[in-house]
Amino acid sequence: MSIVAAFAVPHPPLIIPAVGHGREEGIRATVEAYQEVARRIERLAPQTIVLSSPHATCYRDYVHVSPGTGARGDFLQFGAPDAAYEADYDSAFVSALDAAAQADALSAGSQGERSPELDHGTLIPLHFVREAYTRAGHAVDFKLVRMGISGLSPADHYRMGMLVQRCADVLGRRVVYVASGDLSHKLLEEGPYGFAPEAPRFDDHVCQAFRSGSFLDLLTTDHSLAKRAAECGLRSFQIMAGALDQTEVKAELLSYEGPFGVGYGVAAFTPCGEERASFSRAFLPQYEEARDRKMRELRSHEDSLVRLARRAVETFVREGVRPDAEGLLDNPLAPEVEELSSPSGCFVSLTLNGELRGCIGTILPVRRNLAEEIVANALSAACHDPRFSPVRKDELAQLVYDVDVMGKPESISDASQLDPRRYGVIVSTSDGRHGLLLPDLDGVDGTQSQISIAARKGGISLTDDDWRLERFEVVRHR
Repeated sequence: MSIVAAFAVPHPPLIIPAVGHGREEGIRATVEAYQEVARRIERLAPQTIVLSSPHATCYRDYVHVSPGTGARGDFLQFGAPDAAYEADYDSAFVSALDAAAQADALSAGSQGERSPELDHGTLIPLHFVREAYTRAGHAVDFKLVRMGISGLSPADHYRMGMLVQRCADVLGRRVVYVASGDLSHKLLEEGPYGFAPEAPRFDDHVCQAFRSGSFLDLLTTDHSLAKRAAECGLRSFQIMAGALDQTEVKAELLSYEGPFGVGYGVAAFTPCGEERASFSRAFLPQYEEARDRKMRELRSHEDSLVRLARRAVETFVREGVRPDAEGLLDNPLAPEVEELSSPSGCFVSLTLNGELRGCIGTILPVRRNLAEEIVANALSAACHDPRFSPVRKDELAQLVYDVDVMGKPESISDASQLDPRRYGVIVSTSDGRHGLLLPDLDGVDGTQSQISIAARKGGISLTDDDWRLERFEVVRHR
């Protein structure tokens, strides 16, 4: 058994005494659980620690593994420059991961590092582990493999963990996996990120998965729940789950706290037995079955507007033919048909694995009717959104479509007349620049955040430009 243990740990900077200056006593249970994890790692004497951190180099479509022979980092940005650590990298393990990802056509590897410095999501686990080695009187003789997370699917993060497991086996390494990641960031109104009702629900969900070892629950976590909770560790935990693929484990939730408004969970997963052949714990096919079942359910309940957008994109991507709106409608008696025959502005949004994949729309109608508006905007969202490459055929089966039919914008005097869950916002200037943000978006809870994002989209400076606000409502079809 090459993966001898795995741990999920948080990374609050104030847990480091040089940063916290006593505030770490407010999360004493987390400190003690962290110390227990570090003691276990020291006793296991791993040759390699593989660690994933949301604050390492991250890309939307690529899991980055840190290259080189080693790196250094400190807590300068948190006011403690003397709290510094170094780590030697397991270069052979990184090379093996590079080759394995290429062989498995997984978008991952050691290309494109933006900054070699160790991030705080890595430094904090290293602090506790090194402290445990020092107390035991042992030299720090393990090497590190550090990776980030990405915007890829839960399946791809799990597959990355499976590659860690495979490389550990092939190289004969004794490996401990450490998944660095906080839980929700919106547990308290007086906390740094405010309160969202989804936050305690998300933390309960993850903690239950930690207690039970049900990694399928980590893979199938609702994307909207996770985003509205403002979590940062889920994808790190999903890689960890893959590193324990087909492995029976003893699962322990060692602690959970959230006194500062951020959820901190510490969990341990210890393999049971020497052989790895527990097919009931092969979670990738279980996840894919659950994902496909969810997509079938979603398709079975889509209305005519959503079906029109989907068929337009699928026809164009598969056949290269720009479809006619009338030819895509299959139910002339559907209650939405009358709405489709009238002119209206609309936005079509595409998401993949819970992440935005394209969004284009019109505030006011520019075509004969809503049906034509939907087809045109759906194709633009799929193929001409400048933020994304065109949708590929292999992505079609997992795309989720939203069609927002626009209400008439109305001028407002200030932000007090906004509600991000009910109203979208348009920020505009007299020279014709404008930025728009739809209502009820995951992760956009405050009016100031909503205005700032809309202004940024329009290239508008809220401090330097003379700008005005409009609000609008939508009817969302999904």
